Amino acid sequence: MFAVTATSFDSTDPLSGLTLGDVPDTVVPEGWVRVRVRAASLNHHDLWSLRGVGLKPEQLPMILGGDAAGVLDDGTAVLVHEVIGDPAAGGGDETLDPKRTLLSELHPGTLAEYVAVPERNVVPKPDELSFEEAACLPTAWLTAYRMLATKSGLRVGDTVLIQGAGGGVATAAIQIADVLGYRVWVTSRDEAKRARALELGAAEAFEPGARLPERVDAVIETVGEATWAHSLRSLRPGGTVVVSGATSGPNPPADLARVFFLQLNVVGSTMGTRDELEALVRLLVDTGVRPTIDHVYDLRDARSAFERLASGDVVGKIVLTNP
Repeated sequence: MFAVTATSFDSTDPLSGLTLGDVPDTVVPEGWVRVRVRAASLNHHDLWSLRGVGLKPEQLPMILGGDAAGVLDDGTAVLVHEVIGDPAAGGGDETLDPKRTLLSELHPGTLAEYVAVPERNVVPKPDELSFEEAACLPTAWLTAYRMLATKSGLRVGDTVLIQGAGGGVATAAIQIADVLGYRVWVTSRDEAKRARALELGAAEAFEPGARLPERVDAVIETVGEATWAHSLRSLRPGGTVVVSGATSGPNPPADLARVFFLQLNVVGSTMGTRDELEALVRLLVDTGVRPTIDHVYDLRDARSAFERLASGDVVGKIVLTNP
């Protein structure tokens, strides 16, 4: 079958290890199912894998990708939940299973004609969502949904600041926060991305580090070092910053005096559960909101898709299709 694989690592030139071509057919263990991939979307996790983060040389070649929508062998249309874990081991939450992993880490990923996943890792795809739209949900949109609906403590009418508008998680967070009834503020260095954020549902868009009209109830933080100080300064006393990434670096000054004096909450969040993915799907069906898709490529043109992702000139998700 055709697949997109990591065959080597390079921290400065990750695309040098990207290989497109035929690989052995998918092996389906007992208790797993085979999904014919109709659409898959890219994430920065794929670029980090090509840099050698989360993978070891002995695991190569590894099929990349975690997001997909497709059909089972019996024709059922499904989304793939990419968290491979045991809910019981995580106290009812598979993302807290100490042994949990993601597709393309221990098991082959979704950027292929077929992918195998545990039976519990498929969620029915409603007719209202296209395969391309559904393929955007399992990573960026699920991460954003968990941050907002489960971790933030926000209530209808509260104000949330989303740092770094334009990325997959941030774009999803804008749209989800809007339909959940929150007032949405965003930051971005790029004027066009700020304008696009306003079109997607943000009430205000600011330059990074700008003084805000008032303090916010929560901050959605995926940028890290470059925005951390601003995130803490922007919170009201007792507010919450939810962190799911650190693309600009993971070790900013902690500013612990501000954290304890203002009783701020710093909450980590990673991915989401199968139940949360089902809830996210229902939210999209009920509200009509749909993922923002930056560009669609054929699976066999994956190199162009990766080049676009690596450029950073993206608003929303990049999708690969396998008709």
